[in-house]
Amino acid sequence: QVQLVESGGGLVQAGGSLRLSCAASGSIFSINVMGWYRQAPGKQRELVAIITSGGSTNHADSVKGRFTISRDNAKNTVQMQMNSLKPEDTAVYYCNANLRTTGQFYAKNYWGKGTLVTVSS
Repeated sequence: QVQLVESGGGLVQAGGSLRLSCAASGSIFSINVMGWYRQAPGKQRELVAIITSGGSTNHADSVKGRFTISRDNAKNTVQMQMNSLKPEDTAVYYCNANLRTTGQFYAKNYWGKGTLVTVSS
């Protein structure tokens, strides 16, 4: 069994900062890509940022220069520092990991339950 648990969401004023964290646990053999996605009310889930095991990153244009994704491979965690938050960043943020568990020969995508970020104007 694999679990992804997010933390760090909350209510913040526009221009403020939050730091999201996600910890993966369970029978993990290896983790390829980890990332953050978000879903605002009435909208589809969208990619925010991803990071490979080697540290290569990709951020959505809407958050470039404001959000920074990072990870700790030894701890199976991924973080995202969110600065200069805007009301349009309000959403449920989901952690995602493409990983292989012990005993599996292929990697699968796993999701956390999400953490709510609310940015007030």
